[in-house]
Amino acid sequence: MFITLEGIDRSGKTTHAALLADSLGPGVELLREPGGTEAGERIRELLKDPAVELDPRAELMLFSAARAQLVAERIAPARAAGADVVCDRFIDSTVAYQGVGRGLGAEYCERVNELVVGPCVPELTLLLRIDPELAAERQGDGSDRFEREGVEFQRRVAAAYDELAERHPERIVVIDGAGEVDEVAARLRAAVEERR
Repeated sequence: MFITLEGIDRSGKTTHAALLADSLGPGVELLREPGGTEAGERIRELLKDPAVELDPRAELMLFSAARAQLVAERIAPARAAGADVVCDRFIDSTVAYQGVGRGLGAEYCERVNELVVGPCVPELTLLLRIDPELAAERQGDGSDRFEREGVEFQRRVAAAYDELAERHPERIVVIDGAGEVDEVAARLRAAVEERR
């Protein structure tokens, strides 16, 4: 099964992707976006660097390049081998962050995603929903370009995610991301078990 975790910054995606992958047993491919390949990790450094100013279209293309490499090098081979894949962010992040957050347009970004991933679409996307103000209170190192955008930006992104969940209920399951880590992890595992 190909599972992605989505949500605004500091919603717990990275923590819960790792916990979910562990709970699924050995042989699970745990990946992150951007990243997961040598090219993707280099692109990640550039995208996260707060000293680098990027045009929204350039930002979109960098994310897309990292994603194309991740699909070709890691996700598609893992799926072909029958392995489960858990990925911290994927196509929905582009629609929410670049499409809505940066104003490029959700449909435009969805078309770019289609070109980049082809048929390699998640079977299940777990959307960790958390209030942007609550997420802003969570510990972070403050070095991320997106985290520095502030709570208004995160509100736009959160609204975009909600719209995506309404448009793709066959794939996206909304999970309450508030509460203790073990409570949220249990909600995620239950959602996965319902789909397996």
